[in-house]
Amino acid sequence: MARIISIDYGLKRVGLAVSDPLQIIATGLDTVATKDIFDYLKNYFETEAVECMVVGEPMHLDGNPAQIAPQIETFINKIKKLYPDLKIARQDERFTSFEAKQAILQSGAKKKKRQDKGLVDKISAVIILQNYMESQRTF
Repeated sequence: MARIISIDYGLKRVGLAVSDPLQIIATGLDTVATKDIFDYLKNYFETEAVECMVVGEPMHLDGNPAQIAPQIETFINKIKKLYPDLKIARQDERFTSFEAKQAILQSGAKKKKRQDKGLVDKISAVIILQNYMESQRTF
């Protein structure tokens, strides 16, 4: 099986997570400057088989799209053009930043580490991916 990669897209940074080849466990991969994401993905796809990209879909509590939605749509459209065979899925990412901050706090990380926004983005991508994989499992 190929991996699944997830994206927590932001205007400054993109958090990335990836599944293991059996698509059981989500692991933080990296945090990349948004301007560098396409180069990063190109290099990653050259070395790893990826069958699906899960993109976090930010929404307000009432279910309406967040302000960043048009930029995410532009990102997804470019990915579709560059990688037409790659499955693209969207996953609700409400509360993932909060959950990521809680996980970092509970891990006992020092204050400086807890304030690392890149770490929060990467952990958010892990949560997005884990939620997606759990939603796809058939028991």
